[in-house]
Amino acid sequence: MFGFLKKKENKKSSYTLGSPAKGKAVPLSEVNDPTFAQEMLGKGVAVIPSEGRICAPADGKIDMVFDTLHAVSMVTDFGAEILIHVGLDTVKMNGEGFKGHVKSGDQVKKGDLLLELDLEKVKAAGYDTITPMIVCNTPDFASVEALAGKEVDPGDDVAVITK
Repeated sequence: MFGFLKKKENKKSSYTLGSPAKGKAVPLSEVNDPTFAQEMLGKGVAVIPSEGRICAPADGKIDMVFDTLHAVSMVTDFGAEILIHVGLDTVKMNGEGFKGHVKSGDQVKKGDLLLELDLEKVKAAGYDTITPMIVCNTPDFASVEALAGKEVDPGDDVAVITK
């Protein structure tokens, strides 16, 4: 009886993720950490941030904000499980230079501010600020393709996920 609703729902087969930060979008292979570079956690893209604002890449729900504020995970409205990991080894900063703007369970819209960080403080502590964004449930999708090699603003398309 309501088959027309189901057909409309299944019509969209691809979704885009926006950049979590202003900077340069690069392939995961350029991340100086094998866990990300070899896509052990899933496919995605990384951004070398030029500003310390980390934003939601899509509409969804915050799953977890790490106590050290160096990473946040969320589930998008279309079911992608996203991990945004701010910098490499920044967990060792114990939240110093980071400020959280969301908590677990919060609903967010694409572009909403999730975290802020003091880029200069992170660099001065000797850490790489490159920010991988991973689709942790990559096997649930037909493909996850990075749109890298370009300067981006928060929300600019950086990945296409196909159902």
